[in-house]
Amino acid sequence: MLEAHSEKGRAMHVTHDSLRPSVARLRERPSADVLIIGGGINGIATFRDLALQGVDVALVERGDFVSGASSASSHMIHGGIRYLENGEFRLVQESVAERNRLLRTAPHYVRPLETTIPIFSTFSGILSAPFRLLVTHGRGKPRERGAVLIKMGLMMYDTFSRGGGQVPRHRFLGKKKSLAELPAMNDGIKYTATYYDASMHDPERLALDVLHDGEQAGGDRARSANYVSGAGMRGGKVQLRDETTGEDFEFTAKVVLNTSGPWTDITNEALGEQTRYMGGTKGSHVVLDHPELLAATAGREIFFEHSDGRIVLIYPLKGRVLVGTTDIEADPAKPVVCTDDEVDYFFDLIGHVFPEIAVNRSHIVYSFSGIRPLPHHDDTAPGFVSRDYRIVQSDALGVPVLSLVGGKWTTFRALAEHLANDTLKLLGTERRVSTTARQIGGGVGFPADRNARTRWITEHADGRDPRRVEQLLERYGTRAVEVLAATPEQDPELAELPGYTAAELAHLAASEQLVHLDDLLLRRTSLAFVGGLTESRIRVAADAIAPALGWDPERTTAEVERVVTLLREAHRIDTASGGAFIAEGAMHV
Repeated sequence: MLEAHSEKGRAMHVTHDSLRPSVARLRERPSADVLIIGGGINGIATFRDLALQGVDVALVERGDFVSGASSASSHMIHGGIRYLENGEFRLVQESVAERNRLLRTAPHYVRPLETTIPIFSTFSGILSAPFRLLVTHGRGKPRERGAVLIKMGLMMYDTFSRGGGQVPRHRFLGKKKSLAELPAMNDGIKYTATYYDASMHDPERLALDVLHDGEQAGGDRARSANYVSGAGMRGGKVQLRDETTGEDFEFTAKVVLNTSGPWTDITNEALGEQTRYMGGTKGSHVVLDHPELLAATAGREIFFEHSDGRIVLIYPLKGRVLVGTTDIEADPAKPVVCTDDEVDYFFDLIGHVFPEIAVNRSHIVYSFSGIRPLPHHDDTAPGFVSRDYRIVQSDALGVPVLSLVGGKWTTFRALAEHLANDTLKLLGTERRVSTTARQIGGGVGFPADRNARTRWITEHADGRDPRRVEQLLERYGTRAVEVLAATPEQDPELAELPGYTAAELAHLAASEQLVHLDDLLLRRTSLAFVGGLTESRIRVAADAIAPALGWDPERTTAEVERVVTLLREAHRIDTASGGAFIAEGAMHV
């Protein structure tokens, strides 16, 4: 769970005068039982949970929804096998259970992911791992984990998975069989260990599904608005600021939830209380367009740890290869970007796993960085900082404020349940609906096998090309019916944006609180992620949504310029060069 506080600050800020409907609903009735500040996945999941309980709840996010930490994840739902070495058994058990639940409740976006660990040593780490856990508590230099230690960890991991019935158990292979399955892998390996976690193909869209479910459950008593920040507090009232106009307004709540992720302390300071809960670390990723490397993964995630403790994930996704991640101390008050040193780190480790595959900067089509919402950790090594969460209550501001410290994508439902329960207790009410087995968004009725999928497509084609219906089912789950209802039967594909139509993009703009063009390109779609965005393609997307948002030519051009600047400064992509990765020195030219 990563990313900068708001990408808005890195790119040109476009203002507009009209009051957005989402903001109007807050200003017309400026009160609620609960105000949630922070619209990442944990704030959104808590919003849904409270709405399901009938609580009058409002959610605000200073940027776009899931534009902060939640937008810079490794696109995985995982139990956290590495956390076993930290002794975080409760977190691993909860994470595995939540992973298995998400495979059932969000099958349109969360799917089993085969993961292989190349192993170059038999006994490495047997003494150092317990010593780091029991004696130094994560201080000191990490060491490579050998086959014996990995085998022990995977046996324990399987034990936590028992009863879930969602993924197979792990398997170990020797060198010969390993290279038969993955022939491009380094022939210096001694073993491979293969186990299953889960992939999350579209994190932002999954979060938007959770948000939509909350709004549908609560109706007028569940209000959300992006580009609205918590700017202060006076007399027990929160000062909210519409970031698109700069206008402030007061909002009253019985309980305030601070789910600002890495920026929890910054939000508390804005409200009037100094806290020092957070100590996040930076993580970066690059996306490669590299068919040879893609084929070498054989559809698996490759999880490699070097002898010096460095780690890399190599992960096939959307026809590209996602590579990450780093773990570096970072200041949440400053923007973060993937650096040349981090790129060199990734390429060096890829070379250890697949030594015959050449990788260079020309293969990079996108990069992103973010800050994990980790707790303050002094000199504990970043990789050993707890990934668990806790909730801290303060009454110093005259209104109960619950601050969320920590949290990760995998456990968002369980975390939201915990935070919602604490909130319900403060409100003097009880839970009436469980989210444990509740289907999410387009996962409701999602076809479970190929035959069911074919039937669904046939039933909903209604004169359309079945391939287009299948494309929408893959992209939105069963919520594809909303896109089908909003678009014409003859809906030509945009030549510059293959796979998308102008009507589809306009529907997203009209129905999903789009404020800026980058909301569409980076979070409502995967257009930025897969690469190749040029200024002309960005313009096509802007022209497609401009009528739905009432943009005039001047505003449309400003939005295109904003995206061009954002891609250059935050993601190191030069739209003038066909979406090429640019040198650090040229980012602000």
